[in-house]
Amino acid sequence: MADQLKLVIFDVDGTLVDSQADIVGAMTRAFGACGRDVPEHSVILGIVGLSLDTAMERLAPGASPAERVLMVEAYKDAYVGMRAKVGAAQSSPLYPGALDALDHLHADPEILLGVATGKSRRGLDKLVEAHGLEKYFVTRQVADFHPSKPHPSMILQAMQDAGVGPRETIMVGDTSFDMEMARAADVGALGVSWGYHPVSRLRAAHRVLDDFSLLPAAVSEMWRISG
Repeated sequence: MADQLKLVIFDVDGTLVDSQADIVGAMTRAFGACGRDVPEHSVILGIVGLSLDTAMERLAPGASPAERVLMVEAYKDAYVGMRAKVGAAQSSPLYPGALDALDHLHADPEILLGVATGKSRRGLDKLVEAHGLEKYFVTRQVADFHPSKPHPSMILQAMQDAGVGPRETIMVGDTSFDMEMARAADVGALGVSWGYHPVSRLRAAHRVLDDFSLLPAAVSEMWRISG
């Protein structure tokens, strides 16, 4: 439909920025705080996108509630400390082509942009500020106020904020949690291959992209088909 507003919602870690070094480093500190063996690198990246408390439950199912609270706090302290040393823009750099894709979409007056992330409000705001992304996102959904992905709460709130419906909305993400969240909200599910889950786990995606340069055309095609 002409002049119909549309919404593209982005995951952050593994989709817009590569923050794996800080995530793995902070998780290593968190497990060390309880004297527990650190999970393998791939296992840690497998939970990226979940809210931190949910991630800890999956990574340390045998830990007591008190231990998990300690691990969550140790993770947060370590992450803030590592980011402070070099700055968020350097510790979590944008993926190649991310800024160009945001610019392209943002230039279209019919397209609104948003974020749905397992990060905290504080963490997301620091990252947005570090990369100068304040102008892009009309809605920012974070773990502080929602159930963990893949619950659709973040997408439902983002659509409400933007005033659009499911047929006009696409979720872009790198994990199975993002794609399952999109399906649960009945919106387009666009996966990316450069993030933290292998493509084999993105089975719920309508399509998977290998390069950010393909994103503008991909979202246009998905809307054309859904319309």
